[in-house]
Amino acid sequence: MTATATAPATAPTRGARPLAGTGTLLRFALRRDRVLIPVWVAVNALMVLSMPNTLKSLYGTAAERADLMRQMATNTSLRAMVGPIFGDSPGALTAWRVGVYAGALAAVTSLLVVVRHTRDEEESGRQEMVSSGTVGRRAPLTAALLAAVVADAAVALLITAGLAGQGVAGAGALGLGVAGVGLVFATLAAIAAQLTESARLARGLVAAALGAAFVLRAAGDSAHDRGSSVPTWLSPLGWLENLRPFAAERWWVLPLFGAAAALQAAVAYALAGRRDVGMSFLPTRPGPAEGRLGGAGGLAWRLQRASLLGWSVGFFLAGLVYGAMTTGAARLVGDNDQARQIVQRMGGRAALTDAFLSAMIGMLGTVAALYVVASVLRLSGEETSGRAEPVLAGPVGRLRWAAGHLAVAFGGSVVIMVLAGLGFAAGYGQRTGAVLGACLVQVSAVWVIGGVAVLLHGLLPRAAVAAWAVAGAVLLLGWIGPALDAPRVVLDLSPFEHLPKLPGGEMTWGPVGVLVGTAVVLVAGGLAGLRRRDLAA
Repeated sequence: MTATATAPATAPTRGARPLAGTGTLLRFALRRDRVLIPVWVAVNALMVLSMPNTLKSLYGTAAERADLMRQMATNTSLRAMVGPIFGDSPGALTAWRVGVYAGALAAVTSLLVVVRHTRDEEESGRQEMVSSGTVGRRAPLTAALLAAVVADAAVALLITAGLAGQGVAGAGALGLGVAGVGLVFATLAAIAAQLTESARLARGLVAAALGAAFVLRAAGDSAHDRGSSVPTWLSPLGWLENLRPFAAERWWVLPLFGAAAALQAAVAYALAGRRDVGMSFLPTRPGPAEGRLGGAGGLAWRLQRASLLGWSVGFFLAGLVYGAMTTGAARLVGDNDQARQIVQRMGGRAALTDAFLSAMIGMLGTVAALYVVASVLRLSGEETSGRAEPVLAGPVGRLRWAAGHLAVAFGGSVVIMVLAGLGFAAGYGQRTGAVLGACLVQVSAVWVIGGVAVLLHGLLPRAAVAAWAVAGAVLLLGWIGPALDAPRVVLDLSPFEHLPKLPGGEMTWGPVGVLVGTAVVLVAGGLAGLRRRDLAA
């Protein structure tokens, strides 16, 4: 159904000022995101703030830093992954090592917040109820964008304050750059929310744009070691690295973020003023053009297949890139004792190439936990939007309805890890079986995180969003825990720490069996709770 140029159907809104009720909606949005925003902001800030001391221990002498810069200038694979180096101070190395990833994480936080409080609200029908009061037609969009601004500002302040000791100007530039990337994708998410009738599609479009930005930045950086190629400048992530925090800051780059965000916000507001609540500008097919749903499982597959396809392509490409850079990265890491120790803490005590492969596979495993959480929580979206009730009104039980979505979630995690393994094997060019086995071992830990999401949805549906906090904490432990040499008791909180370090290590089935059993128990507990409680409203 396409948008119309008429005023909204809710009469009281017509007389309200365009921004009436923005403050109330903002407070409500921040209250709803009191878990989501703090967790994602904390993960992002901790990732950045943990780097200076780690990098000081890795590259403590001028000779080691000079050697790093020399090798990065010639290693195109690593440059594509983390970007070029513009300075050898701890602050400049921090901006090089995690700047792009901090910007990407801010973008993900922003798009989740904006879509949740715009298209998600309209899709569930809650926005129509809210708009029946004295609420301006642009107030919901404004409140969503301001909630994203709060998250991005918090990240910027934490980064600036935490890195001020390395240089106030550089810390401010990095914090503002990360927040700038977040704002660009927040306003892009606002446009996507106007164009599409599905929150899932809106998130997918913005995520695809973020992936394209990363690819453009990577392609540009691999072609030139100073970040000056055209593809780099076409990406907001490229703007962040060209801001050059702690390396003669280019303050004139900051207006690029402001101009892009302002232009996209203007487009989003113009679109919001030309459609009815719940409508969209991109037409949606009223039903399947061909084929049949084949029951609750078929419906779940149709609802989630596009998401699974996107994750599958992304994991294959990530495996391809990481596999291609394995030899060069292992050679670079091998020249530094501290870096070698970190890789071995992540990937085991096997040969350095095997340890690096194991570490990269483990990182993708923790990212796969985000997929399984998003897929499981689709159950929550179906409940709160009211779409589950018509399905359950027929001859379909709750367990059968949930089983369709869980099959896609847990089976899909196997698919994306297999494709990641194929990507690793294609990029690395050898040991296909060993790499595939290492990727499949990660699935047992991914299933534990999915089990936590099922348990929360079944027993505490209002707290199901906390599954994102669990996935974020596991991501944080896996990515920066080894670099910080965190205590074993802390690292062991992540199920991924109990997996055998493959390839190169010894395969032990005991921990894998325990993790699979834990996942089964968690899922069973969640389904038991779902069977007994009332549906969420």
